[in-house]
Amino acid sequence: MTDWSLSVLLSGLHDDIQQKLAIARKSFAHPGTKGDASEKVWLEMLLEYLPQRYQAASAHIVDSHGNFSDQIDVVVFDRQYSPFIFKYQGQTIVPAESVYAVFEAKQAINATMVGYAQKKVASVRRLHRTSLPIPHAGGTYPAKPLIPILGGLLTFESDWSPPFGAPLERALAVTDQLERLEMGCVAAHGHFSFDPAAKTYSFTKEGRPATAFLFNLISTLQFSGTVPMIDIQAYARWLS
Repeated sequence: MTDWSLSVLLSGLHDDIQQKLAIARKSFAHPGTKGDASEKVWLEMLLEYLPQRYQAASAHIVDSHGNFSDQIDVVVFDRQYSPFIFKYQGQTIVPAESVYAVFEAKQAINATMVGYAQKKVASVRRLHRTSLPIPHAGGTYPAKPLIPILGGLLTFESDWSPPFGAPLERALAVTDQLERLEMGCVAAHGHFSFDPAAKTYSFTKEGRPATAFLFNLISTLQFSGTVPMIDIQAYARWLS
């Protein structure tokens, strides 16, 4: 018989995340410093618990046409099959083909922050992505279809009372599908996710939202498959 408890371990994971976010919110007066601290908490969680085929960083995303996204707080991208990731003067640049998910990390969720995150996510989804046929011993497989890029918003608190209700539902509704936020977490209250089949959001009030969000993200990534084979020569044209 063992003294270990899976329930206690998972509770401890969430409590650690929630406490760090609360400290960041209370300890720093400058909004930029406060935001950077919160962003780091989410990044540390993802780097620690996502499978090693994924990496997470604050980054810009670039496509082979030379277009750049806005700066994104949390980018989940492939590191196993991606041939290059640029790092310069503390900035990370990720090729569009390598991206699995993008999130904005803010102190509190409200209509302004939802709209801000939607625009940021759209700036990534508008980028061009290449996909080459995949060689194998017997020939080549057709080019892999592009996987959907997940988008979301991560916060500690909510400016709404109750946190999940009609105001949030109205804010999440979009006419431009590029702006869709598929998932999000309000660490002090719960998490939400979009059901593409039903075209509706589910809002889950849980005692351990950060852990529940992490598991939901990993599960969703499992069904996303692998990023496409990048056309390196499309990027190499910029050498001339």
